[in-house]
Amino acid sequence: METEQILALLVAERDRLNRAIDALGGPAKRRGRPPASHKTAPSTAGAAKPKRRRTFTPAQRKAQAERMRAFWAARRKQQKAK
Repeated sequence: METEQILALLVAERDRLNRAIDALGGPAKRRGRPPASHKTAPSTAGAAKPKRRRTFTPAQRKAQAERMRAFWAARRKQQKAK
């Protein structure tokens, strides 16, 4: 047999084995975010409202700012103590 013919037989055998392994192994697990086609369609029975982002009132925003200022002041004080 010529080497080219042997090589062609080996490549064909490799391809056949790869197909058999793929068939027995099943689909490979995908990692990461699924493609858009796998997203579930919203049900038509109870059309859900789109989620709204919760916003702070000006008073809540001011109170949160005060809490964060106190938090960072405590962190700076703790860093100086070390």
